[in-house]
Amino acid sequence: MLENIRLAFQGIASHKMRSFLTMLGIIIGIASIMSIVSTIKGTNDALKEKLVGSGNNTVEVNLSSGGEQLSIYDASSIPEGVPVVSDEIMQKIRDLDNVVSATAYNKRFVMDNSMYYGDDSVTSFNMYGVDDQYFHTIGYKLKSGRTFLDSDYTKFRKVMILDQTAAVKLFADVNPLGKTVEYGGQPFTIVGIVSKDDDYEPDIQNVYDYYSNLDESNGLFFIPKADWPIIFNYDEPENVIVKADVTEEMTKAGQSAAKILNSAIRSNSENQATYQAQDLLGMVKKQQQLAQNTKKQLIWIAGISLLVGAIGVMNIMLVSVTERTSEIGLKKAIGAQKSAILGQFLTEAAVLTTMGGLIGVAVGFALSYLIHRFSGIPAAISVPWSAGAVLISMLIGLISGFLPAQKAANMDPIEALRRE
Repeated sequence: MLENIRLAFQGIASHKMRSFLTMLGIIIGIASIMSIVSTIKGTNDALKEKLVGSGNNTVEVNLSSGGEQLSIYDASSIPEGVPVVSDEIMQKIRDLDNVVSATAYNKRFVMDNSMYYGDDSVTSFNMYGVDDQYFHTIGYKLKSGRTFLDSDYTKFRKVMILDQTAAVKLFADVNPLGKTVEYGGQPFTIVGIVSKDDDYEPDIQNVYDYYSNLDESNGLFFIPKADWPIIFNYDEPENVIVKADVTEEMTKAGQSAAKILNSAIRSNSENQATYQAQDLLGMVKKQQQLAQNTKKQLIWIAGISLLVGAIGVMNIMLVSVTERTSEIGLKKAIGAQKSAILGQFLTEAAVLTTMGGLIGVAVGFALSYLIHRFSGIPAAISVPWSAGAVLISMLIGLISGFLPAQKAANMDPIEALRRE
């Protein structure tokens, strides 16, 4: 075998241009497939990271009715029979398998009132009433100051935390910590500044996402959940966010939390509001399935190049057999077996296509990088596909080289020696 491989490389080296042109079809085919696989894999990974979150694994469990998320804007919009989430309910949720943490919170998109600091104000923003687990569960980072203390809840202290956008919008270059803002006729002291990850980018898939991101463009304002009735004058049912230990358990954790929350709802009317968990993994799988179907179609198209390359290999091997007829006749005359001749030419074909496959994989990765560099489309290297591409190219060499090798092995040594 080693001798056959040595002879194969010797033959390739003696006909460099012809060998390269023979490999070109294999190189183009493998490079096309690898660039397709890399870009689709990168897109799928980026999609999962955007929708699901890299290491965040949080699932929103929201009040919904008729398949639409409910928004509470005054006392009349509070759904009947839905109580405030109790500490006992939250503890049951936190005790669920695969749940790392959970938080209950109120949210209000404010348009008819303003947040004031002196003569400056911000309108159209999101106000949150959060518990002591909110920032930990969501993954906000404390940039300065402090988060809420237990005493802030028990003593109903009017304290507030801002995100960085709100701090810049309302305070400009002034340090917000210790300053007092006014909202709803109530003074609140700023005690902390939080932020999302530095590499966070909003994922805008539809009109709802657009307006949700627009709402956040003026910043987020957080107060202790205990202070919520002080501003809005009544208790409201909260939404819940659960954090799973692994991404694959997000859907299960969200559904289990929704089941516990719904068990506390008293009314059973036809249009009853219920808690529903986001099925982010389901959304990801649907979009990834579409990408996978597209990948299969593109791979079949790229496979045409491999077919052309296989025909080219078969053709050049037939030419090689014809050129080396005398050599074949001499080897058979001195006792070479059919299997030895067959092995020699099959090895030469396999080495030729394997080299083309290796070059094709490298070119495919280079193309993926260039696509990512100039178009921004994510790309990711797939080790299984890389190994598979090399094995496929070797298999192509064995298949396309079999007919020429068999022709060489079946030559009559006398007839072969008569040829010049």
